[in-house]
Amino acid sequence: MENLNPNARAKGEIILINKPYGWSSFQAVKKIKYVTKAKKVGHAGTLDPLASGLLIICTEQQTKGIQVIQDAEKVYEGTIKLGVTTPSYDLETEPNELFETGHITQALIEKILPQFVGELEQIPPVYSAIKVDGRRAYALARQGEVPVLKSRKISIYAFEITAIEIPNIDFRVRCSKGTYIRTLAFDFGKALESGACLSSLVRTKIGNYSLDNALTPHEFEEVFKRRNKQDSGDPIRLI
Repeated sequence: MENLNPNARAKGEIILINKPYGWSSFQAVKKIKYVTKAKKVGHAGTLDPLASGLLIICTEQQTKGIQVIQDAEKVYEGTIKLGVTTPSYDLETEPNELFETGHITQALIEKILPQFVGELEQIPPVYSAIKVDGRRAYALARQGEVPVLKSRKISIYAFEITAIEIPNIDFRVRCSKGTYIRTLAFDFGKALESGACLSSLVRTKIGNYSLDNALTPHEFEEVFKRRNKQDSGDPIRLI
């Protein structure tokens, strides 16, 4: 976390938050705004409620640098569950189809892996914040509509399988902005001639910022209150 100093509010802060599972990115921003009393607060890249990990929140003048942070590459770790798909491509929605997994071996997984590295065309999930005719796609999907989303170019710089215990596959991926890991999981299942959804996800890095240096919203509040009692106007850096 950088510049955690109540006396430097006009300059603003870059705050590394470890977003808890179940929290929306908006909830985290709202919490930081309440704690810091900042007038301008924004985050540099949404994390789904069912994902946890690094969420960068900027306040005041530091919000001007949000786009630069958003453009940085991301690193995620998570688990793909084989043999099942859901409308949201994760566990937010109930399964809509089941598939066989008996034919899936480590050799097959390693064979298809190169397909998912490089510059790719990816269609975002219908349960996403992308706007379609002025409305969020997820809002349309929850009303039973099926919004048509255009494919977009994304880049996967590295895709590593860290553990295999069918039906679960653990992975680590380094990718460009705009990459939907839920879609990656769904497409991975299709390539295995099965189905898949994302069962867990943690964002561990954004550019040079690491989850190792992040605080939970509660931890941030406690540290901020403690620092607020100090009289020094010099920036305090916690790395």
